[in-house]
Amino acid sequence: MKQVILQENLKPVSTIGIGCMRIASMNEKEADTFIHTALDASINFFDEADIYGGGKSEEVLGTFLHNSPSEREKMFIQSKCGIRKGFFDFSKEHILSSVDGILSRLHTDHLDSLLLHRPDILMDVNEVQEAFDELYQSGKVLAFGVSNMSSGHMSYLSKYIHQKLITNQLQVSCAHTPIIDALLHVDMHDTWSVDHDGGVLPYMMENGISLQCWSPLQKGYFEGVFLNDPEYKELNDTLDSIASKYKVEKDTIAYAWLLKIPCSTQVITGTTKPERILSAAKAMDIDLTKEEWYQIYTSAGNILP
Repeated sequence: MKQVILQENLKPVSTIGIGCMRIASMNEKEADTFIHTALDASINFFDEADIYGGGKSEEVLGTFLHNSPSEREKMFIQSKCGIRKGFFDFSKEHILSSVDGILSRLHTDHLDSLLLHRPDILMDVNEVQEAFDELYQSGKVLAFGVSNMSSGHMSYLSKYIHQKLITNQLQVSCAHTPIIDALLHVDMHDTWSVDHDGGVLPYMMENGISLQCWSPLQKGYFEGVFLNDPEYKELNDTLDSIASKYKVEKDTIAYAWLLKIPCSTQVITGTTKPERILSAAKAMDIDLTKEEWYQIYTSAGNILP
């Protein structure tokens, strides 16, 4: 099973992570099955955010931790803050109060990782620095990262904060590849050559920042999944063919495709179904060939130069 070390003071973390955005309505029995299915499949990474279900998703996970406190040491728990109703807020006051609320809902005394959820253009980096220092020194947060940020955002933050950014969570799937396209279509006039994010992937590779892929089965920004979508027939046919070779489901191959990206890559699943969690876990044991990886990339409609 593939694991990564995001930082020396952190426990090894599985390359497949469980996204908790949709667990807000789970009862205790459902949550127990959901979480134990992941743990039993060697998935120890749980991704939360304070806005998921208006805090209810963290409460569901927190109830599990309250009832089974010994399981906390097995788990790598990450949450995010910074999104408020109608605006983004990286003020020191909001970051600190957000973390206190997160810890209370989760029934834990620390987060393994805290991410700033989306760029706050009006942020005061000195306030972010002070908030991070206070959280780290108090032991409330062991490590820090970002979500949905460009190389410029990360470079600017890193000049002021005292902690290393360990991860950036970005939307990536077989059918959503802008962070990859521009790396292949260098110095060209076609659509794929457009660099939307300042070469974010090379920046992350160079600086040891892990890529966390969210919406790994989506064809666009919450436009639906590409699996079995007739618009992506060639992609589905390719995934089916390769899945048959490895004797797994095609969603497993879609996850394995992402894990092949050489950036200490992790995949955040969005499923709440135990059988789909088990399917995702199998991706940690699959190492696609280069030929297979490029075959999937081009079958999604991308063109190699």
